[in-house]
Amino acid sequence: MAFQKRILIVDDSEELRDALSAYLTKSGFDVVTAVDGEQMHKVLAQGEPSLIILDVMLPGDDGFTLCSQIRKTSNVPIIMLTAVTDEIDRVTGLELGADDYITKTFSPRELLARIKALLRRSQFNQSLEGARYICFLDWKLDTLARVLVTPGGDETTLSGADFSLLSLFLRHPNKPLSRNIISETIRGREAMPLERGIDIQVSRLRAKLEDQDHLLIRTLRNEGYMLSADVIHEA
Repeated sequence: MAFQKRILIVDDSEELRDALSAYLTKSGFDVVTAVDGEQMHKVLAQGEPSLIILDVMLPGDDGFTLCSQIRKTSNVPIIMLTAVTDEIDRVTGLELGADDYITKTFSPRELLARIKALLRRSQFNQSLEGARYICFLDWKLDTLARVLVTPGGDETTLSGADFSLLSLFLRHPNKPLSRNIISETIRGREAMPLERGIDIQVSRLRAKLEDQDHLLIRTLRNEGYMLSADVIHEA
């Protein structure tokens, strides 16, 4: 790495914070920690980290509330820590704008792989093939500001996950993309069996694109999804 990436760990378990801090520091990251939302906001006020690891179960405001608060002002990548069997936690986190989730049975090496994948994606998302604006149908994406402009001229700022997913579709218009390809590209890993995360992200993006009839982002049986539109790149 040319410079140290800063990672913020928000978890009320001192044992977990210390273990992750030691491992990620040894892996070349600058690590800061917080035990709850109040400490988290104090850390964020001093500068935005490169990535946040956010536990769901926290004293005071829980991880869902904090994720929602962060997304009002920032697209920083967020990995949520969830309990082993709480599928609803994973779904809720993604709906609120988290980029990935991992259960607390994870190995440090798995978490490190997830972190590196999201940081690569975040760096790549700074631009899309050198084009400032990407037009499709009557929509326009500002790739630098990460703003989606509706046919009526309204603007919506996209979260990191939504921007990555739309960017992927725009790089491959009118081509089927399997759930595994989508997951590998935006998360750095294959989709797990019965995992709903990709479907939830597609559903959220469809809502932003007012694609209630699924005509813009089509579902292809046994194949995945496809953006059904021609794409024009503008400088």
